Amino acid sequence: MSDLDLTGAEVLSGDDLQQTTLSIAGGRVVADAVGRAVDLTGYMVLPGIVDPHGDGFERHLAPRRGAMMQLAEGVVATEAELAANGITTAVLAQFVSWEGGLRGLDFADHVFRAIKATNPTVATDLRAQLRFETHLLDLHERLPELLADWGVDYVVFNDHLPHARLAEGRQPPRMVGQALKAGRNPDAHFDLMRALHAQSDKVPAALDDLCARLRAAGVRMGSHDDHSTEARRLWHDRGVCLAEFPETLEAAEAARAQGGGIILGAPNVVRGGSHNGNVSAVELIAMGLCDALASDYHYPSPRRAALMLAESGVADFAACWHLVSKGPAEVLGLADRGSLTPGLRADLVILDKTTKRVAATLVEGRFSYLSGAIAERFLR
Repeated sequence: MSDLDLTGAEVLSGDDLQQTTLSIAGGRVVADAVGRAVDLTGYMVLPGIVDPHGDGFERHLAPRRGAMMQLAEGVVATEAELAANGITTAVLAQFVSWEGGLRGLDFADHVFRAIKATNPTVATDLRAQLRFETHLLDLHERLPELLADWGVDYVVFNDHLPHARLAEGRQPPRMVGQALKAGRNPDAHFDLMRALHAQSDKVPAALDDLCARLRAAGVRMGSHDDHSTEARRLWHDRGVCLAEFPETLEAAEAARAQGGGIILGAPNVVRGGSHNGNVSAVELIAMGLCDALASDYHYPSPRRAALMLAESGVADFAACWHLVSKGPAEVLGLADRGSLTPGLRADLVILDKTTKRVAATLVEGRFSYLSGAIAERFLR
């Protein structure tokens, strides 16, 4: 789009929310006026939301098992939802898990290829994250090659095996439904889980080797659902520096002591607590134990969480909004976005000052979303 001077709005520039003019030219924020003014009185202009982890795209790629064959169309639909929620950079988190089905290797291959092919055709910057189940030892050797083929440079490690139940030889709850959903015989599914659990003693050394190879390849790595100081230390020693959704205060404190980034779920903030009894994200934020908020499974939540935190006085508005913009950009190593600083990308979201709803979203100065009365101001 053409170069613009956005006037009359409250702009989050640096650490202050103030009424000033924001100028954009060539897809960047610039210091000097460029000529065409658009009056945005009654609106707020904020840095675009950077979402470091979200799997809400699954409902677009596979709304009904076996129904969607063209995954690229699902990626396009996802991008529209992201833009409507003020998200300008989104990390789409896809499993490769023993669970199979929509979390199996074959489906992940299709998803990553769809993201790679579609990203250049949409406005929102779509990035992929592999959520990798640690006990899939047969895939450890091939993983760096697969990542390079998919264009994925971010891996988060998970272990969702119900080890306590498996150690007792008992079937986990909901296992039959899980197996059928993946198209597996329940007995075969249970046998697979037990076999993976039985090789647990081989996993630590295998992860040491895998993480060393991924680190050498420049892959960003994170751990998921850390529950203790020791668990976080083991990951940190492997070069896995990001802690996603730590389950306990001690794990979050360990991550902070190590200097790594801490990512929490925005839905946890919006709900007022974890849905499964883990430590409250609001408490961790108040203690300074959060660098970034992620959509997790709900794309409206980052915006809502930042606004709720500011309204409740947990921190000032700029600090709260930084948790969904500058903070996640830094966690992801994206130095060209996250704030409305001259020279950086013109990634921004415009909120109605009264309703706090998203009125427009721009990525590198291009509209990814434009709705309602504000459209008339830009089209005059």
